[in-house]
Amino acid sequence: MRLLWLVGSLALALLIAALTLQSPRPAPAGAPATAFSTARAMADVREIARRPHPVGSADHARVRAYLLQRMAALGLQTETQEGPLSPAAVQRLERDGRPSTGIGLTNLIGVLPGRDPRLPAVALMAHYDTVPDSAGAADDTTGVAAILEAVRAIRARGPADRTLVVLLTDGEELNLDGARIFWGGHPLRDRIGAVVNLEARGGGGRAMMFETGRGNAQTIGLFAREGVRATGGVSSNSLAVFVYELMPNGTDFTIPKERGVQGINLAFIGRPAQYHAAASTPAALDQGSVQHIGSQALQMADALLRGPVLPAATQNLVYADLFGRVIVGHAPAVGWGLLGLAFLGLGAAIVRARSRAGLTFAEVGRGMVDGLWFVSTGLVLTQTVRLLAGPLSTRAESADAYYTLLARLPWMEAGVALCILALTLALLGGRARPDRRVVAGAVAAAAVLALVLGGVNVIVIGAAVLSIGLSLVPTLAARSTWGGWTGLIGLILIIGTAAQAAAPEAAFLFIWTGLLAALTAAVAAFADPGLTRARSLAPVAGAAVLGGGWIAGLSHTVFLGIGMDLPGVLVLMGLLVLMFIRPLSPERATARGLLMAALAVLLVGGGLSFTARTAEPMAAAAGATATGR
Repeated sequence: MRLLWLVGSLALALLIAALTLQSPRPAPAGAPATAFSTARAMADVREIARRPHPVGSADHARVRAYLLQRMAALGLQTETQEGPLSPAAVQRLERDGRPSTGIGLTNLIGVLPGRDPRLPAVALMAHYDTVPDSAGAADDTTGVAAILEAVRAIRARGPADRTLVVLLTDGEELNLDGARIFWGGHPLRDRIGAVVNLEARGGGGRAMMFETGRGNAQTIGLFAREGVRATGGVSSNSLAVFVYELMPNGTDFTIPKERGVQGINLAFIGRPAQYHAAASTPAALDQGSVQHIGSQALQMADALLRGPVLPAATQNLVYADLFGRVIVGHAPAVGWGLLGLAFLGLGAAIVRARSRAGLTFAEVGRGMVDGLWFVSTGLVLTQTVRLLAGPLSTRAESADAYYTLLARLPWMEAGVALCILALTLALLGGRARPDRRVVAGAVAAAAVLALVLGGVNVIVIGAAVLSIGLSLVPTLAARSTWGGWTGLIGLILIIGTAAQAAAPEAAFLFIWTGLLAALTAAVAAFADPGLTRARSLAPVAGAAVLGGGWIAGLSHTVFLGIGMDLPGVLVLMGLLVLMFIRPLSPERATARGLLMAALAVLLVGGGLSFTARTAEPMAAAAGATATGR
């Protein structure tokens, strides 16, 4: 019976995740004048992205002239701002074998005056240059075209109090130079109080709001109210903002952000094979992505223009979207209260299960050990499976090699996801049942392969030692459903406590899910401690569908963002899903079948990852060192 609940819950969770990840339907040319229309924006995309237009090229001049004409036609007061290349940009050009002498940069600026020029202005920003080998239909022609369409819709909605500044920067692909020039001294710079920036690292998928100004509580509050009105809702969370803050790369938004300006940064990162590639053409562009990023930019910019005050820097908010439909958030300190509530729920479940189901504290500890085995084994296996697809991006020998690895990303994701599914099936089938020496030997072999393919990695070595040690002591494995479940919940809450202390913006991932699981465990313990009847299995399955579906959808975005070099992040996501489905572990009669299925799934995952080498062959090293943004 539990097997049916397990399969049904996983199927519904994956369905919810798949639906959440869909980009919206593009609006036709006949859409209302006040709405964003992809069909109207695509006219500009097709004209701008006819050919690559890097800085200094004839097509770059063609695009510049076209954009100035379009901006004037929209009623903007246009001007240009010229500036020199930075030494870093000159070195980049020379390294790529491109001329740098006599080449400068030209920013395009358009102003739509507001009714009250004393109020701080709002900027819509994107860059109009491309890399030499890509027409850049996504990066960043989509951003430019979306801004033009947003300006048209804003004007159709009537005059606003604030002034709108349209900033189309030059040289973003060369060290963000155009943005540095504008924010370094243009007269309009100090009048701008908020920025909406548009970017892309791919050719499709939902648009993610992944970066804000520091102290973003008021900005997120506004985005939560206005962004959800956009076609397709919103995709954003404080984990993405926190992680991007730690990364060394940046976009044009980085420059005003460092000056303390508030705002948001939007981008889509699906279809990674199109990033900086010849394949990034108007025909290949996901028009749903254009609709999603454009409608969010329109809603946010319009709200900023017509609002009585602009967001100010206060504190960073802990927040996340729920299935793209609503944003839930709270102050960082609230996380401690949620943790306390989660521990109370877990405590109630343990007390009830001890009195009615014979649960012991030792068994809860074994459940935690199961989680540690899952994480340590997962770190080894996911790293190995990922490396079957090619080297880490830090070892890419050229920019072309880096872009090839990006094209392999979907294969890597599929392989790593199947690897985690295999681990989940193995644990549900009973990790103590297979020959402990076989399991330990398999982990050791995987670790050696990972070290051969990727070089020395202390995390892989440490995880392998822990996994092998735990595998050789099967008596440490949980023997009961309640022990395995409450132990996993406890482990997640301990991780959440550490995250809350170190990085509260990221802790919600563990606290919210741990709270849902703990309360579900308490309900199930009082409804049916035996976990055999529908009155206990139904709430468990419901939590698995909602929690598992939310985590699965979030996992896709996380992997596209950082999974190429950190595939192990999906192990933690898998641990969260496992926490929800652990009480649905099937009866012992099906254990052998689950273990065989786990082995088959693991082999398929490894095969898919390795297939990436032939599906997306590596180009010969061209000399330029890869640098991703």
